[in-house]
Amino acid sequence: MKTFRFLHRGRIAESSDVPEGATLLAPVTPSKIVCVGRNYAEHAKELGNEAPSEPILFLKPPSALLAPFGTIVRPPYSQRVDFEGELAVVIGREAKNVSAARWRDYVRGFACANDVTARDLQKKDVQFTRGKGFDTFCPIGPCLVDELDPADLRVTTRVNGEVRQDGRTSQMIFPIPFLVEFISQIMTLVPGDVILTGTPAGVGPMSAGETVEVEVEGIGVLRNEVA
Repeated sequence: MKTFRFLHRGRIAESSDVPEGATLLAPVTPSKIVCVGRNYAEHAKELGNEAPSEPILFLKPPSALLAPFGTIVRPPYSQRVDFEGELAVVIGREAKNVSAARWRDYVRGFACANDVTARDLQKKDVQFTRGKGFDTFCPIGPCLVDELDPADLRVTTRVNGEVRQDGRTSQMIFPIPFLVEFISQIMTLVPGDVILTGTPAGVGPMSAGETVEVEVEGIGVLRNEVA
């Protein structure tokens, strides 16, 4: 079976773009996945939290990565697994102490992502590692788009075709230039590393047998089944 990674320059990726009989891989191979929590005020509010005064960071392991059309597997230890549709930023060159004014020089492109979360375990543990880190808990795709202005893109999540999240990246508390500067002051980002920029309001549970789609304007649709 053939496998493909897609990079589409300024063009939305559709399922018809995948050659028949091919498997579409995740478009990145990160050394780390840096996630930003509560970066939309309404999402923080829906979980009973205040909007943060500075970015809340956590990590997903690279082993959580899942390709487009891959299957999200609910772990037996959790009774509630949620979707969180997001815009992913992919680093293109080594970044350390990058100024917000130069953030774009260090970014390779953008993709859709689903920050899958075992919500009950997240609340139980307080910190996020277990609830966010299971295998298959980080679908990314369907492609990497480089010619895109991410300042005001629509981010939509659908479950079995029903819209559950509908927000815009302009609603971020901390915009992407600030995030690249903030994170690169803490850790060195290398090519392929991913920043998940936070999720709009409307997160909710996924059940086995459902199909979850994350669509980001100008990129395409990331589609995954749940088992």
